[in-house]
Amino acid sequence: MHSLLFLCARRLVSHHPAARRALDLVPPQLFPVLFRAAFLDERPLALRDLVATWPFPVLSFQRLLGRRRHRHLSLGEKASKLCVQAVILAVVARLRRALEEPSRDASESRCRLRVLDMTGLHDDDTDRGPEWMSLWSSTVALAKACLEVSKHQNECLKRGSKRHKGPSGLSAAPQPFGVEIRADLFVNATSFGVLRDALRTAGPLRLKCRDFHAEELSLAGTVSLLESLEPAGVRRVDLRFNNLGLPGLCAVLPHLAGFSDLLSLKLPYSNVNVRRLTAGTEAGLRGLAAQLGKLPRLKELNLGSSRLSGKLRQLLGDLQAPLESLELAFCYLLPGDLAFLSQSLHAPALKKLDLSGHDFSENLLQPLQHLLEEASASLLHLDLMECRLTDACLESLLPVLCRCSRLRCLGLFGNPLSTPGLKTLLRKTLLLPDLRLVVYPYPVDCYNPEPSRPPSAWLFQDALDEERFAAVDAELCRMLANSGRADAVWTASLCRHGALDYFAL
Repeated sequence: MHSLLFLCARRLVSHHPAARRALDLVPPQLFPVLFRAAFLDERPLALRDLVATWPFPVLSFQRLLGRRRHRHLSLGEKASKLCVQAVILAVVARLRRALEEPSRDASESRCRLRVLDMTGLHDDDTDRGPEWMSLWSSTVALAKACLEVSKHQNECLKRGSKRHKGPSGLSAAPQPFGVEIRADLFVNATSFGVLRDALRTAGPLRLKCRDFHAEELSLAGTVSLLESLEPAGVRRVDLRFNNLGLPGLCAVLPHLAGFSDLLSLKLPYSNVNVRRLTAGTEAGLRGLAAQLGKLPRLKELNLGSSRLSGKLRQLLGDLQAPLESLELAFCYLLPGDLAFLSQSLHAPALKKLDLSGHDFSENLLQPLQHLLEEASASLLHLDLMECRLTDACLESLLPVLCRCSRLRCLGLFGNPLSTPGLKTLLRKTLLLPDLRLVVYPYPVDCYNPEPSRPPSAWLFQDALDEERFAAVDAELCRMLANSGRADAVWTASLCRHGALDYFAL
């Protein structure tokens, strides 16, 4: 329920002309609640005026709008494109005025804005519609804004140099203040050029990155952008679908050595395959391991969809500190790899572990049990999706799984479990007080397989009996409610699962 203050703020920002005139009389301490009301009610004109007269040095979206339970802002599902654009355009307009008449602007403006913090504003997925702004589109908008302000500054300096010359012949006009924009950035081949130019351009509007995501870039493009980023403050680098291969990763990672705040490195789908040995494979593995060892603060590593069979010890052996999040989905690991993890410094520190895509129906099951035993005191998030776990396999895992007393999220989607198997899982894990999310598979008994279709093809949704599955889902919900665990969510939807992130653990 909203406070009386928020309801009054909502009323004020809904009457734009009156609100604009009133801002000069509004005390500074009311600006945050006005911003929140204008953003949540999608009032771009009010947001423009608020930013233009912002009385504080910092405007932080996270601080003003709050956070949802897991990771993102309390903005419904997405950030309104009009609202985000209004904030960016207001900053651009403010800087343009300061460039054109710096002396007058400094004496008359109420605005004290120096840092616009837009981090955490977006989900990692794509737009749901034209009214929402994605991480990619906000990155492009910010890059274009930086270039526009820089271009306007050059034009003003040229005009000023003709009117005002100092002893050296250079313009003596006072320089305007600058604004630093902190943001998470997402770039692909389409937006590469504009972001590269913005990062390399000096001007009053400066772009500083927190989480850097690059997709489908060339090796040269990836290196170019990493060299253009200001290393301080970058906590995550996520390079995916870039087809770098082992030689490419060895060429990229040296450029991260100066990223002293780097905590998370994600390299999924990098086309690394140690099972296809070439002349340079061993040297490449040694080089990659050495570069990973030069990242002293690294806590999260994602090597998903790399074929690392038998090489995990070699890759992780040089790390200086234990990892807290390790994602090795579809990595073709061998029993020896899991045995190494069980005995390594990482196991007792792991908060998040993703081993999806491995066959735990046979010789990997016992090494997995040992690994979970070692990680049981710290583990918060476990993914074992598409691992061929049957009811019998799950029954073998349940004793050690139930010793993971801090577990919050369990991903089991895509495994051939039955309805009785899921009920057993639910009953056994009721003793885990923090388990709030279980992403379970469609039960095998809820499918209507065609006689000609092999059992391995039964786990496709097009063969699902929707009515039968709805009954199972309702029964699981009743079991949770009757056990006093209505706070827990059991779902077969991967959408909810995607919102969980290492930095929110």
